[in-house]
Amino acid sequence: MSFPLPNFSIDLKGQTALVTGASAGLGRRFAKTLAKAGAKVAITARRLEKLEELAAEIKAEGGEALPVQLDVTDADQLIGVVGQVEQRLGTVTILVNNAGIPDAQRATKMSVDLIDRVLDTNLRGPYILSCEVARRLMAAKLPGRMVNIASSAAYNYSGNGAALYSISKAAIVRMTEALAVEWAQFNINVNAIAPGAFMSEMMDGMLQRKGDITKAFPRPRIGDPAQLDSTLLFLVSPSSDFVSGTCVRVDDVQRGR
Repeated sequence: MSFPLPNFSIDLKGQTALVTGASAGLGRRFAKTLAKAGAKVAITARRLEKLEELAAEIKAEGGEALPVQLDVTDADQLIGVVGQVEQRLGTVTILVNNAGIPDAQRATKMSVDLIDRVLDTNLRGPYILSCEVARRLMAAKLPGRMVNIASSAAYNYSGNGAALYSISKAAIVRMTEALAVEWAQFNINVNAIAPGAFMSEMMDGMLQRKGDITKAFPRPRIGDPAQLDSTLLFLVSPSSDFVSGTCVRVDDVQRGR
């Protein structure tokens, strides 16, 4: 086998990507980045008006985007959206499981309803969606790339609230590892990114509750979503062909030791 020198490309022309939680924050940036690299992008979230605004921006920059309203806690919607995107844009070959919610409460103070919503959004939804995308890739005999958005909280919990969020994100890392092994024979690569503190709507809420959290960081700063572009593009591009079942921590060493 012959490889170019250097063996690196982020050209996504001919690929169809599906991004959850794309109406704001990291998901919005992920969608724009994938479109800029040449992929046709299905952008999903509950807030359709925000998706339509994003689709217009992507199209104005020469990209192709399909806004689709989606509640990731609804299994029927999760399965249906994959078929809908396939009909409009082609088989989904890139999946970014980005949608997630925090709990921001101590474990014993959480209602059962909140427990269900956190687990359904952060774990059950990504699992169901990944399986549906994988089924269609296998049927079409196409390779695929999946990127699950975990969190630095998967590796570190301070004990001050959001225990279930930490648990759910650790589960996403394990899901990534397990599905990568099961689907390797079908040339479906499954990886994860564990961001530290990045600016987003979720982060805005945390800063309002807790104040300046950067004082505890080795480098007192919060990341810009643009600083995740290179990791995302590496994991969804041909360049990462030999990388599967790993979680890349993009956290500026904002972690426990």
